[in-house]
Amino acid sequence: MYLTDEEKDMLESDNPAVRKAMKLLVKLGDIYGAEEMVEIASAQASGVSYKSIGDPGIMFLKEFADEGAQVSVPTFANPAGMDLNKWKDMHISEDFAEKQKQIIEAMKRMGITISSSCTPYLWSNLPTRNEHIAWAESSAVSFANSVIGARTNREGGPSALAAAITGRTPKYGLHLDKNRVPTHVVEVDADLNSISDFGALGSWTGRKVEDGKPYFVGVDSAGTDKLKSLGAAMAASGAVALYFVEGITVDPMEVQGLERIKFTERDKKEEYRSLTESEDPDLVVFGCPHCSINEIENIAKKLEGKTLDKDLWVFTSKAVEAWSDRMGYTDIIEKAGGKVFSDTCNVVCPIEKMNYGKMGTNSGKAANYLPGFCKQKVMFADTDDLIDKVLK
Repeated sequence: MYLTDEEKDMLESDNPAVRKAMKLLVKLGDIYGAEEMVEIASAQASGVSYKSIGDPGIMFLKEFADEGAQVSVPTFANPAGMDLNKWKDMHISEDFAEKQKQIIEAMKRMGITISSSCTPYLWSNLPTRNEHIAWAESSAVSFANSVIGARTNREGGPSALAAAITGRTPKYGLHLDKNRVPTHVVEVDADLNSISDFGALGSWTGRKVEDGKPYFVGVDSAGTDKLKSLGAAMAASGAVALYFVEGITVDPMEVQGLERIKFTERDKKEEYRSLTESEDPDLVVFGCPHCSINEIENIAKKLEGKTLDKDLWVFTSKAVEAWSDRMGYTDIIEKAGGKVFSDTCNVVCPIEKMNYGKMGTNSGKAANYLPGFCKQKVMFADTDDLIDKVLK
């Protein structure tokens, strides 16, 4: 593997954290056959929730921080295991909160921005087309590659941190032109009207193509919220990190000779059915990936002047929560009996310890993850149906 003089210096650095980081990346590059490193413009650190990394993860992060690790490119943190300000409102235990705070403190010492969000592209970290980055969260990776046109593999927690420290990542996988081509054509012959419809399409497609790169035809229109829902679901049910939507995400390209599969109205209905195990949720959650301000506005309008009979939580980033506060949306949701949380989400917080057993969601990603990660029975439905389920 070819290294520049600067990279060789990092490999032999007096700073143990820099030395360890570069050694990790060289080893990763050797495993995947990379011929060289590539400079990155930003990184996204995963492994932020105490639920996900536990005590060994805390020790790992503290060790790096103690050794003088400092990120060399803008680096943003993935969601934590709790709202860092309103964790008591989530009924998080004191012990969990203390461990989570230790993780956050270690990351701050390394210069990582405590954004605690899976949607950095919505408010501050927007890569440019063909820019190399090292992101870790699956839905953010999918959006960056597919919608923005940046270039990143799905990094693990240690490799993303190593890339952040060195400003480099091995040049393999989706950093190379030859790997950024479709593997399947997905013919969409179904009405796609809601975020959950795109989640159903993504969940179905992810299982079909696994780690392939689907090219969708027949999608008439799709904005940011629907595309992030589509990509997030494919990354959860499969391992899709790059997709194409004809006329929306990329210029037309040659797709002759590829395997073709069709998604029909019947497939959509069956996906809703297969992802639903309960029709009576204890808690309805929105924001997986984190809600945009448009999504929160929509929820607020549907709740205005109404009263909830069951719990409803909205998850978003701290930046979008501030906009929601300013616009009055948070107040409307809370007056109805709901809550708006930032910094965390329904998957990475310890929701299985909060006396909930049945959850409603409009997210194809959450519908795939909640049964296993959070021991929940899921109702997968669109926003209107879910809100109707929990109104008085």
